[in-house]
Amino acid sequence: MKKVNKNSVNSQPPVDFTGIEISKPAKAAAGIKAVYSSFKHVFGAMPVGRGLKALAHLNQKGGIDCPSCAWPDPDGERSSIAEYCENGAKAIAEEATTLKVTPVFFQKYSVAELSQKSDYWLGQQGRLTYPMVLRPGHTHYEKMAWSEAFQLIAKHLNQLASPDEAIFYTSGRTSNEAAFLYQLFVRMYGTNNLPDCSNMCHESSGSALGETLGLGKGSVKLDDFEKAEVIMILGQNPGTNHPRMLTALEKAKRAGVKIISVNPLIESGLLKFNHPQQVKDLLLGGEKLTDLYLQIRINGDLALLKAFNKIILEAEEKQGNVLDKVFIEENTEGYEALVEDLKKYDLSKLANACGISVDDIREAAQLLINHDKIIVCWAMGLTQHKNSVPTIKELVNMLLLKGSIGKEGAGTCPVRGHSNVQGDRTMGIYEKPKASFLNKLQEVFQFSPPRKHGYDTVEAIKAMAEKKASVFIAMGGNFLSATPDTEFTAKALQNCDLTVHVSTKLNRSHLIHGKAALILPCLGRTDIDHQATGNQFVSVENSMGVVHSSQGILTPPDETLLSEPAIVAGIANATLTNKVSTVNWDFLISNYDHIRDLIEKTIEGFESYNFRVRQEGGFYLPNAPREKKFTTDSNKAKFSINTLHSIQLKEDEYLMMTIRSHDQFNTTVYGLNDRYRGIYNERRIIFMNENDIKDAGLQIYQVVNLHNHSGGITRKAERFIVVPYSIPARCVATYFPEANVLIPIDSYADVSQTPTSKSVVITLEPVIESGSIVLAK
Repeated sequence: MKKVNKNSVNSQPPVDFTGIEISKPAKAAAGIKAVYSSFKHVFGAMPVGRGLKALAHLNQKGGIDCPSCAWPDPDGERSSIAEYCENGAKAIAEEATTLKVTPVFFQKYSVAELSQKSDYWLGQQGRLTYPMVLRPGHTHYEKMAWSEAFQLIAKHLNQLASPDEAIFYTSGRTSNEAAFLYQLFVRMYGTNNLPDCSNMCHESSGSALGETLGLGKGSVKLDDFEKAEVIMILGQNPGTNHPRMLTALEKAKRAGVKIISVNPLIESGLLKFNHPQQVKDLLLGGEKLTDLYLQIRINGDLALLKAFNKIILEAEEKQGNVLDKVFIEENTEGYEALVEDLKKYDLSKLANACGISVDDIREAAQLLINHDKIIVCWAMGLTQHKNSVPTIKELVNMLLLKGSIGKEGAGTCPVRGHSNVQGDRTMGIYEKPKASFLNKLQEVFQFSPPRKHGYDTVEAIKAMAEKKASVFIAMGGNFLSATPDTEFTAKALQNCDLTVHVSTKLNRSHLIHGKAALILPCLGRTDIDHQATGNQFVSVENSMGVVHSSQGILTPPDETLLSEPAIVAGIANATLTNKVSTVNWDFLISNYDHIRDLIEKTIEGFESYNFRVRQEGGFYLPNAPREKKFTTDSNKAKFSINTLHSIQLKEDEYLMMTIRSHDQFNTTVYGLNDRYRGIYNERRIIFMNENDIKDAGLQIYQVVNLHNHSGGITRKAERFIVVPYSIPARCVATYFPEANVLIPIDSYADVSQTPTSKSVVITLEPVIESGSIVLAK
């Protein structure tokens, strides 16, 4: 065990091991073990009756929208047994727990003492119940009245030389109503500094799709999965990150769809799904999902997609009737330039770059040649590289060649993470708003919104580091643990005069703070939200553009909690005292219908919002590519030329990607197990190719430190256990946030500026200490 200074504040999780146990990776996802895990978490966090009530309403029409991922609910009939997955149940256990963090808790623990605890321990203490303030120079948070908290925020905001010295971050959990009010307040205050979690996940998708198709969202609906002929899944692990997607994939397989999976790791959820609600699956072991598994090198996706497109074009030249030439002629531009560009590439070199044999590439390409109803799904494995935007544009090229956009059973499917991250962007949470959106704000609210673009997440961190920004306000999330370059980000936050976090649970971001800090506890999705006119519901938008309601049904942990809209209104009322405003904030939060009325007036696609959101299942937003319409500057879908980018490793270097464990959603750690990968009771591990372990002179389960040396700065993540795993040579994987310290602040995707959390060059240093070889059970 490493000695720790009890008075120091740790920005990183503790480095002590928790007792690793190893088993063989699972060969199928879900099944009885998922049911057991779900109930263990839920009923371990609350009484049985409360847990059953929450689960019965989870993802049902008119019920509670899962606070976990943004996978869509079925448009038609939903399961009466359970319309949720294991990780959804864990999210409910996390939020609806009856454990509480009261002011007495903060009297017991100093900030420094709390920072020595693990992220898992912090989250397990319970729901926050009272506004807490950390005054300059103090060691403990103290309770504070809501009115005082709002006045403290207003004081700091109003004494800034410019509104651009404040940063307003948003998590993807925030509802449409809260997000709309938040961006309205921020812009009335005078800045576009509205970074959000999308900057760190699907910003690359939005950039690529917006440029090529005219809309930065996916084009498919859930029922397209059963109508497809081929589904390709790149850089995504649905078994852990979007488990309900497995139901759609199982239905697709049983409808005859072929599935191609592309991933550096062999993930159980891509191999087989054992549906826990189907007797057939439980008796026979489930449905095989993937027909062809391409275990690609980290960041080899662009080379693979270029190889597919090259083979598709060659097949068209040889046999004809492979491309949809009518679609290409009528709906696209740039085809001839793409053909000429792909001729420059040698197939064997592309195969070498991605780590897949030419034969396997040709086998997968043949499925694409033979079919034209193709869906491509992807997640962070594609979006968090320097070349992410070109990679996604190349997969768009593939779909355009086949005419696989704007028809049933085909299209783009970026699978979003947090449950309303797409909705927040629709509501205007964006540092680079379109002029048309700002014009509409000006028309509806009679003020002049700022036109200068604000800071994205990386820019916001740099602004705080350079003391260009001194107030940081976060609407949800765990900013420190979600962002790159942990030590750099920590120092940036500590430069602030005030940091504010609107949260349901305690997390590490509350402990790495400005000179003064506030924690403002808010209602969660499961909580009854009672306002002046009665109980309220909120609305969210899922990955496929469906807007629907979510209404809490559980008694909140404390009557002192405010909803996110009420917190925004409180801050606005206290801050905007010197500005002429047409907004009556108290009126808006008295009944959320009033907020939705203003959204309807401001944002396209929300006509009759209050009526349509009350219909079962909600409503679809307009989606031009889904209708074979492309709102680019030329009104055509655009083929693109994407230069191949490769990372050259030195002899002692490895390419690291950060991943989630199975007991984790984003930065929320539900437990210490990664069941599908066979890891139990430990998070400080590094997955390595077994030959790489031998070549490096290491031993299995040896303890190593990890280093990144980008920009002449040495970043260090201490004490990771080497675990052999099926992963391509020179590629390694670690969990975040433990390894986030290694991601350089200046390493981000071109165009989108998404941190390159899946492409981190590292070296290993064997630890010389007693017990440097861990005995795994």
